[in-house]
Amino acid sequence: MSWKSRGDPSASSSFISQKWTLFLCLSCFCAGMFFTNRMWTIPESKGITRRTAMEEETLNLVSEGCNPKSLNQKEVQRENKDIFGEVYKTHNAIQTLDKTISNLEMELAAARATQESIRSGSPLSGDSKTDSTGKRRYLMVVGINTAFSSRKRRDSVRATWMPQGEKRKRLEEEKGIIIRFVIGHSATSGGILDRAVEAEGRKHGDILRLDHVEGYLELSAKTKIYFATAVATWDADFYVKVDDDVHVNIATLGETLVRHRKKQHLYIGCMKSGPVLAQKGVRYHEPEYWKFGEPGNKYFRHATGQLYAISKDLATYISINQHVLHKYANEDVSLGAWFIGLDVQHIDDRRLCCGTPPDCEWKAQAGNICVASFDWTCSGICKSAERIKEVHRRCGEGENALWSATFK
Repeated sequence: MSWKSRGDPSASSSFISQKWTLFLCLSCFCAGMFFTNRMWTIPESKGITRRTAMEEETLNLVSEGCNPKSLNQKEVQRENKDIFGEVYKTHNAIQTLDKTISNLEMELAAARATQESIRSGSPLSGDSKTDSTGKRRYLMVVGINTAFSSRKRRDSVRATWMPQGEKRKRLEEEKGIIIRFVIGHSATSGGILDRAVEAEGRKHGDILRLDHVEGYLELSAKTKIYFATAVATWDADFYVKVDDDVHVNIATLGETLVRHRKKQHLYIGCMKSGPVLAQKGVRYHEPEYWKFGEPGNKYFRHATGQLYAISKDLATYISINQHVLHKYANEDVSLGAWFIGLDVQHIDDRRLCCGTPPDCEWKAQAGNICVASFDWTCSGICKSAERIKEVHRRCGEGENALWSATFK
């Protein structure tokens, strides 16, 4: 281009058109870049919604790593699961340990009772069964629960099923059976009631005195003290409690118990589960009825109180723990409650709760002699002092049955 062209109008127009062309090009380029960026953001968002499950889990882990609160919650949940698992294992271990400790406690208590029996110096007999220590071992100790006002009942028992004099001593030496009336002291120790019982004991030699104040509402306490005293005085396989208005066939009782001689933790009797009586003023009222649940509930299974037997380990357990065993109003309920938490075998034998004639008589004729007979309506033989001789005549096993029996 020459200098002359500067003044040429056509040349000036061409120069302007070039500028506009350049401007338009730049504008188009910028617009393209703008719309290009907008178009790239759309597929990027679509790509996020189509992530795979693995990518989602990865992103979640990354995001949780950036969120301490969420991470802590996961760790707490994981720790809680571990804690619950450990608690469950610990609970099972504790249950197993409790059972083992319970068995060891009874074995230890039995050993202590044996040692105490040795110290007490019970009589030995060359013809009697002895243990490894040379101590006399009896089959059973029968404690007849009685009261100060029951002298006539005691005499009726002595005249029927309880051997007297030399026969009672022979029963102990040859058969390993101890029988004693069990009674405590009066509220005024050394009074006329105590002196009368002491004189009776000197005459017959068949009364076991307990360190206990007599009273109808104290039967549960008396039961504990009886077992503690008996297990400390005589070493026996079984300890029996019977009321003084019940008829007992001693040979049949011995034959029944000897079948279980090699077993442990035995609780033998007529098992029942009567109603918990909440109403005041009725017989067998339970002041602590609320402990047994809703009104109308029944007791747990336990032996009726007229006659029951327990093995030595259970008697020893009562002896060792008597100060912490709870006493309910009814003695048979209390005994059952003491065994609730133990590994005890309940044996329900209906021969220990037969009725008076004709019930026990019919069973005897059929060859199924009863161990004990009484009237349910009276919780014993009604008017036992007068009627027990008749029951003995019609339902007794016979004196020869006792002396011919072998308890092996």
